[in-house]
Amino acid sequence: MHAPAPDAAKEPGRLAITISGLVKHYGSHRALNGIDLEVRRGERIVICGPSGSGKSTLIRCINALERHDGGSIVVNGIELTADEGTVQDIRQEVGMVFQHFNLFPHLTAIENCMLAPQLNRGLTKARAEKLAMHYLERVHLADHARKYPSRLSGGQQQRVAIARALCMEPRILLFDEPTSALDPEMVNEVLGVMEELAASGVTMLCVTHEMGFARRVADRCVFMDHGEIVESRDAASFFQAPESQRLRDFLAQILR
Repeated sequence: MHAPAPDAAKEPGRLAITISGLVKHYGSHRALNGIDLEVRRGERIVICGPSGSGKSTLIRCINALERHDGGSIVVNGIELTADEGTVQDIRQEVGMVFQHFNLFPHLTAIENCMLAPQLNRGLTKARAEKLAMHYLERVHLADHARKYPSRLSGGQQQRVAIARALCMEPRILLFDEPTSALDPEMVNEVLGVMEELAASGVTMLCVTHEMGFARRVADRCVFMDHGEIVESRDAASFFQAPESQRLRDFLAQILR
């Protein structure tokens, strides 16, 4: 199904992501079945749906963590192809925050944040350290910069992971269920940081079931099921007047 950003056709220069006819197979299973999605620069989109609906596969394809089998993905004017140079160009534009924090346990918080800028952007150690501290301050963890992940709570580790993504200074941030691995009392500290990022104007696509966050932050909500976009609407209409019975059933269950 086609899910354009509002007035996107009138503002092609403002599109951050254009996805057309996207298909992804795992053997005989079609995880994505012809996805069309346009995302404007600065737009904040929440993607939700039942388990196995293709949400995580979609955003992993945008970052080339999964290779799509059909259709096209264009990120800030760069079309994603199998060429490794193109993949690296797109990864310079896109940051990713995972469900599980994936921090290197033998590196401190600041060292985890310094690594990619040094390896991928050629920053000196001193410049990378300054940049890492800046973003650790932004996620309210400057006092924990020299701690190893094992000495941090789950919420703190996820905030380090967000800072690590920000250190590459991407124009687009992808979040793959960033709070689902956290204890309930730690969820709000991560969502608070994400809300601050959203207010800064960065383009965000977030796979989450945190519907309170979606109501507060999202410009648009996208509901997926069986590898397709069932509904894509502004957040207010999404919650107040869902068009499809499938979305009404989903919201009734998850908001219960």
